[in-house]
Amino acid sequence: MAVKNRVKLKGRLKSYFRVFTYLGILLAFVNLAIFTVNFTAGLILLIFTGLYFIAVLYMHFYSKPIIMNELVSFATEYGQIQKKLLRELDLAHAVLDDTGKVVWTNSAFEKIVHQERGYRKSISSLFPSITVDKFPEGYEELSYEIDYENSNYTMKLKRISLKEMAANSDIIDAEGYDGSLIAVYLFDETALKLAIQEVDNQSLAAGLIYLDNYEEALDSVEEVRRSLLTALIDRKINKYIASCNGITKKIEKDKYFVVMPKKSCELLREQRFDILEDVKTVNIGNEMAVTLSIGIGLNGLSYAQNYEFARNAIDVALGRGGDQAVVKSADSISYYGGKSQQIEKSTRVKARVKAHALREIISGKDNVIVMGHRIGDVDSFGSSVGIYRIAKTLDKKCHIVLNDVTTSMQPLVDLFKSNPEYEDDMIISNQQAIDVAGNNTVLVVVDVNKPSITECPELLRFCKTIVVLDHHRQGTEVIENATLSYVEPYASSACEMVSEILQYIGDNVKIHAEEADSLYSGIMVDTNNFMNKTGVRTFEAAAFLRRNGADVTRVRKLFREDASEYKAKADAVSQAEIYKNRFAISVLANEDISSPTIVGAQAANELLNIKGVRASFVCTDYQNQVYVSARSIDEVNVQVIMEKLGGGGHMSSAGCQMEGVSVNEAIVTLKKTLDQMIEEGEL
Repeated sequence: MAVKNRVKLKGRLKSYFRVFTYLGILLAFVNLAIFTVNFTAGLILLIFTGLYFIAVLYMHFYSKPIIMNELVSFATEYGQIQKKLLRELDLAHAVLDDTGKVVWTNSAFEKIVHQERGYRKSISSLFPSITVDKFPEGYEELSYEIDYENSNYTMKLKRISLKEMAANSDIIDAEGYDGSLIAVYLFDETALKLAIQEVDNQSLAAGLIYLDNYEEALDSVEEVRRSLLTALIDRKINKYIASCNGITKKIEKDKYFVVMPKKSCELLREQRFDILEDVKTVNIGNEMAVTLSIGIGLNGLSYAQNYEFARNAIDVALGRGGDQAVVKSADSISYYGGKSQQIEKSTRVKARVKAHALREIISGKDNVIVMGHRIGDVDSFGSSVGIYRIAKTLDKKCHIVLNDVTTSMQPLVDLFKSNPEYEDDMIISNQQAIDVAGNNTVLVVVDVNKPSITECPELLRFCKTIVVLDHHRQGTEVIENATLSYVEPYASSACEMVSEILQYIGDNVKIHAEEADSLYSGIMVDTNNFMNKTGVRTFEAAAFLRRNGADVTRVRKLFREDASEYKAKADAVSQAEIYKNRFAISVLANEDISSPTIVGAQAANELLNIKGVRASFVCTDYQNQVYVSARSIDEVNVQVIMEKLGGGGHMSSAGCQMEGVSVNEAIVTLKKTLDQMIEEGEL
């Protein structure tokens, strides 16, 4: 009876017990009705009704307590079973309070974290990355990837409200209470991730290998030994690819198609593609070492996309001068090698083909707009003037986009602004160029192939026909969808390239003396007075310009420095720090200089005259940015150094701009980059 008084039934079980009482009352009414019909029958039914009520009372006062005791016993045992199931559940499970302290753990959780039952410290002591701020705010479920003791887990956190439990409690005042617990689940995904990684490692990467100087190398070997040179190169490449479980197929005399597992590609990256240096050791009397360009595509959605990535990568490798490997995926691109000087091509066939293509493009348009890079220099302006002469020869309207004129360029610009032979709108601003641009306009970009640093990046969207002429190595960011792209890293300057094109554009080209001076100036400045990156074609271009009126004395007078610039350059040289006994690092003070970036580049050139200096870096604070000018002779590839800092350029002449840092911070970043590249073997 004590159990009866303490436990009350509800729901269907309560209705089940009461139905007999309701049936007894109904039976009593039926009994009364039968008495009115037949007394004997009513008496018999009355006896039955009495027995029925005795049975109901017996069940209510005797059987019901027994049933209730059985129910309570079952519930108790069921709760113990549930508790045991949770304790022994294979899924690691724990409960935390809202401060992150462990309240309860099951056996699987204790086995993973190697703690005994009753562990009550913070969850952060087990998993440092899981702090209170990582807990779910509401009642949604959050997931985190964590590594613990060489295993990979997915941890899921879910908040459990205690408000309802407190409301039903006899010892807690639930008014205003909003407490909660955090349920933690650990899913071991180590095996799954290993399987996924293995599948990913075995996915195929496509590659292309080109011999950069196949014809030139063969020409330097006597004819009877040429087949031997080719066979040795083939053997080197096949053996190298076979060592990493790859397949090589020769598709042309100087081109190879490669397929390898992605895991093998990662191994080659760790070795920094040592085949680039190894193939140079092939020597059977050839005067010129053979160099390779490698392009590899991986992580594409299909094998076809990997091949497309490989094609893009090999184009970038060739555009950067060859002798390097480029690995391209959907979201990244990496460079390896590129330590040797670019090889100048002796043939001008490509220049002639590009000149004829440029002539056709300009002839089909009404207007020509020419622009160089931001903060233009003599090379960009000189090459722009050369394109201007081509357009005028073809009777087309031409404009040069130029906003800020530096002091180094001012003498050249004045030659045209004060000259009645040239239109007033020969040189225009960004807005004027945008107003002129249209479907019938061709945009020629010179001395730059990086869209973000062009004089007017918006023009690239307004002009459908784009021509790119540049001598800088290509980087990750390039001008896409160019109708004609002529990028030759071996050229000394854009002015050299335009001078060659002028020779093939037509017989009726008449170059004015001012234009010849501008083109000659660009070559002279970019080669540091013909001491840097000069080849046979550089001197041939200079000779062509000299024949067309360029005056060396006049050009020299144009580029004499004023006293403040000369002193600033001398001060930068005198204050230079020799880092690691091979890198000269200095700062240019620019208080009284109108074109500090130009002077900084000149100071970097001067620092190369110091014995033992392999590369020089001059930092200049200008327009809320730190401009870094980097120069080298032949031992260090400054382009890859500047690319690490977000810039680019040539192997021997490069630069970058760093925003949001001081000059001292820029120097610290530069030194860290040099240290890292030395440690990784890139320098």
